[in-house]
Amino acid sequence: MRYTFGRSIILNTIALLAMVLLSIGAYAQQTVVSGTVTDATTKETIPYASFMITGSTKGGRTDADGKYNITISGNYSQLTFSYVGYKTQVKTIKPGVAQVVNVQLQSEAMQMNEVVIKGGKKPPYRNKENPAVELIRKVIANKPKNRMENYDYVAYQKYERMLFSMSNLSEKFKNKRIFRNYQFLFQEQDSTKIGGKNMLPVYQQEKLSNSYFRKNPEKMKTVVVADKQVNFDERFVDNEGLSSYFDRMYQDIDIYDNNISVVSNLLLSPIADGAPGFYKFFITDTIKTHQPQLIELSFTPRNKMDLLFEGKLYVTMDGNYAVQNAYLSVNKNINLNFVRALEAKLEFEQNPDSRYHLSKSNLIVDFGISKKNGAGFTGERTVTFTDYKINQPPADSLYLKGGTLVVVPDAKKKSEQFWAENRPEALSAANAKVYRNLDTLQRMPGFKRTMDIVTTFVAGYKSFGPFEMGPVSTFYSFNNVEGFRLRLGGRTTTDLSKRYYFETYAAYGFEDLKWKYFLSGTYSLNNKSIYAFPQNYVRASFQRDTKIPGQELQFVQEDNFLLSFKRGENNMMLYNDFYRLDYVHEFENHFSYSLGLRKWKQSPAGSLYFNNSADNVFSRINEINTSEVTLQLRYAPHEKFYQGKVYRTPLVDKYPIFNLRYTAGLKGVLGGEYGYHNFLGSIDKRFYLSQLGYADVTVEGGYNAGKLPFPLLSIHRANQTYAYQLQSYNLMNFLEFVSDHYASINIDQNFNGFFFNKIPLLRELKLREVMSFKALYGGLRDENNPAKNPEALQFVRNQNGVHITNALDNGPYMEGSVGIGNIFKVLRVDAVKRFSYLDHPNVSSWGIRARVKFDF
Repeated sequence: MRYTFGRSIILNTIALLAMVLLSIGAYAQQTVVSGTVTDATTKETIPYASFMITGSTKGGRTDADGKYNITISGNYSQLTFSYVGYKTQVKTIKPGVAQVVNVQLQSEAMQMNEVVIKGGKKPPYRNKENPAVELIRKVIANKPKNRMENYDYVAYQKYERMLFSMSNLSEKFKNKRIFRNYQFLFQEQDSTKIGGKNMLPVYQQEKLSNSYFRKNPEKMKTVVVADKQVNFDERFVDNEGLSSYFDRMYQDIDIYDNNISVVSNLLLSPIADGAPGFYKFFITDTIKTHQPQLIELSFTPRNKMDLLFEGKLYVTMDGNYAVQNAYLSVNKNINLNFVRALEAKLEFEQNPDSRYHLSKSNLIVDFGISKKNGAGFTGERTVTFTDYKINQPPADSLYLKGGTLVVVPDAKKKSEQFWAENRPEALSAANAKVYRNLDTLQRMPGFKRTMDIVTTFVAGYKSFGPFEMGPVSTFYSFNNVEGFRLRLGGRTTTDLSKRYYFETYAAYGFEDLKWKYFLSGTYSLNNKSIYAFPQNYVRASFQRDTKIPGQELQFVQEDNFLLSFKRGENNMMLYNDFYRLDYVHEFENHFSYSLGLRKWKQSPAGSLYFNNSADNVFSRINEINTSEVTLQLRYAPHEKFYQGKVYRTPLVDKYPIFNLRYTAGLKGVLGGEYGYHNFLGSIDKRFYLSQLGYADVTVEGGYNAGKLPFPLLSIHRANQTYAYQLQSYNLMNFLEFVSDHYASINIDQNFNGFFFNKIPLLRELKLREVMSFKALYGGLRDENNPAKNPEALQFVRNQNGVHITNALDNGPYMEGSVGIGNIFKVLRVDAVKRFSYLDHPNVSSWGIRARVKFDF
């Protein structure tokens, strides 16, 4: 037995050595050749030039940058390079050696005895009888069969890499004293490339996932296997939010979509159904050396200012009329904010059925305040698709487990060896250092101090470790009831606990001489920050503070200093005492529900009063007490957002958002004086309209069942500030309208400069047209209308005895606006027109409102 065991080891060892020797011998016969093919005269790279291994039938083509790479098995010693219009060139290579062979092709000049040139008017471009347009129409007609959705099943592995850098940095900037200890961070590249010579990487992320598509019933499933990114200190930067923001800006490019999303804008695809109406097409080359034969199709916008691409397509002439390669860029004059340069390259590979799938995409966008020079930011996203399988159905259980996106538990813990083995292409030496360099940077005291200052300025909170003070914008404000108002508060951070959170503030009004305060305690049920998705927490809180009835703000505190400036009379407020207990549960599929129990006491302040009789001033009451329970459902499929320090900002996309809320008043419970049922539902949707921009549409409806005083009815959202508010009625006064049933529609149309871009001189300003229309139809049942029910709580009147509060009993309230956006790239100004109820006191039929909005 012992002899047999020893003999087995010897034989296995000999076999292993033999295999290693054979492998070394085989590897010795492999020749790896790479390089770049350029024009010998202009030095420009030549994309999609053909090369062949001399003496064989194997070869390939250069990519969109003129680069190539080939591994040769066998004792071959020559490569032959060719391209239409250039002389064929043969290059000698050394077998068994990895080498770089750059090639310069000479233009093929033709000898002519005499050339006669006659001047004449250039014929106008037109689609009719244009062979380039006929070809693009064939590409459009064949789009359905060339898309992934043509197959019953598709599976592939997807590798993504995102790199974000400060770019176009001068030597003077690089050598500033502040960067004396940070020179290791800088990268250098060819100065002719996007981003310039000096780059300073500030973020990098890699992601490896397996994707599965099923046609019927349609389902897309993505399993994230590995995810690696630069992790900043959570006190300063929300890493998950940053990743979501970049994902929104740099989405996958599908040339077969009618519209392609780039930096949160939609650009019309050159092969969109209506592309011939917006693009000019030209046949610029025929590549006969490639199989199948390719046609090089150049395209450019009819109007250089429109949100359109320019570039080249390479179309297969095998009957599929598929895109084999694409190069997309934009005109420097395009109405796209802060974008100095944009370049996208798409490469396709052939499937076993001779059709094509996207194998690699590369998108680079350079941003800057100045279009020509100065420092900026450059983002580059590279996506590689491998292991592409068609019509190989996986087990049905794959689509049943989890949602559409599943992240394996150890995705963020993969080793360096795993990444080295699974990247389709190795990282460059410079990019491989980015993770380590930025980790070193974050440990430097100077960087921490800088980030602390920046975070305080941007987020509004000053961090003291387990506690942060803020928000700064609420420390001081003023109004007609409280006078000057000072406030100080803050909240705990994850440095104290990942499960327990506390928030508080105290405020004092120097006119009403009253203290206001707030205290809340929150317990996270999923051991994650209560500000991170998905939320799952229980919160108990008490708040005593003022509120303007009818003012509802999104993502902004009501005592924000800038909201202190208001038009018209603004002296009606409520003193509120809120006791609340809330439970919030979000799911990975972006469905959420919340349950709430609230005890609410509201008392009038300023010129607001609660009066049970129109004739007797002595029948006024001091307070209204209610107890209520609320169930709210929300579904926002595919929602993405950026998580800031103060609030979570949704990144608006094409997917609708559904809200449904039910509230029941509990009479006799915890002092509740009224029993009622309130229902509220809304749908928000962005409609992308190709070259006409996009429209944000909100449809909302509500119904209040029960006999109620007007403060418990639906007080419609009004705005008396000078800021344009998207969800409020900008020429409606606070507490002007109440209803117990209503329906509304809100349309905000952004044309993205479609009309201004066609007006000479004006188009140079890169302004954008905006329009809006809002309509509100509602009413009051007799039991809740004090004009018909003397026992109902009376509407508020002014000092002249004229109603300030009203029912919508003379038709709908309507207002609209036309405006100019993108002024100085950040400002929108609207001229707002009110169309109805113009006889009410202290209302204006016209108004100018402004809104600051940072957008691309």
